[in-house]
Amino acid sequence: MTSTFPNISISTERLVLRPLDEDDVPALTEMMNDEQVAAWTHVPQPFSEDGARHWISEYAPAERESGRGLDLAVTEFLTQRLVGIVQLTKTNWHIRSTELSYIIAPWARGEGYASEAALATAHWLFGDQKFERIELRTAADNTASQQVAQKIGCISEGVLRNACIARVSTEDGTWADVRTDFIVWSLLPEDLEGTGEQLADSGGFTSYGDWN
Repeated sequence: MTSTFPNISISTERLVLRPLDEDDVPALTEMMNDEQVAAWTHVPQPFSEDGARHWISEYAPAERESGRGLDLAVTEFLTQRLVGIVQLTKTNWHIRSTELSYIIAPWARGEGYASEAALATAHWLFGDQKFERIELRTAADNTASQQVAQKIGCISEGVLRNACIARVSTEDGTWADVRTDFIVWSLLPEDLEGTGEQLADSGGFTSYGDWN
């Protein structure tokens, strides 16, 4: 039984999810400096191109090879531009469980890319990788992320009180930490039964291993 993720590409009609590469550095840097990304993630601010290169060349490969997680660039099929990131973290290979998160660039919001990418990833995890549980955690005030979780069929399991640190912009242009709750969501293979039509509407998905 495998204990690490393969180099993988997942394609839908509109999107290609693939490993990050050096050409993503400028767009990844710009995306991570967006105010909404800064508010709801732990990405260092300001986020530099050196930080992007470290993520691409060192952090992401180490996560995949160790089996801890997987970082996928979400790109438009037609334009090939970077529109987001899907991350798998805290993977437990014994119980076949992982935590999924997503970031969508400001220039690509409102297109349904987060739910399409997350749903394709979930189908791949449950199908090809035989996972049994996907977990999502959304900050209590991050309604956009919660809507994605609901759209792909996740079930809300409860609230982790005071478990999340979000950030707010201050008057002097810096960021301040604020404590809030996490809403915990789960997705099981049977939860995807009602979401198959959504994926079919976007042409389904195809996975390609050993991406190089």
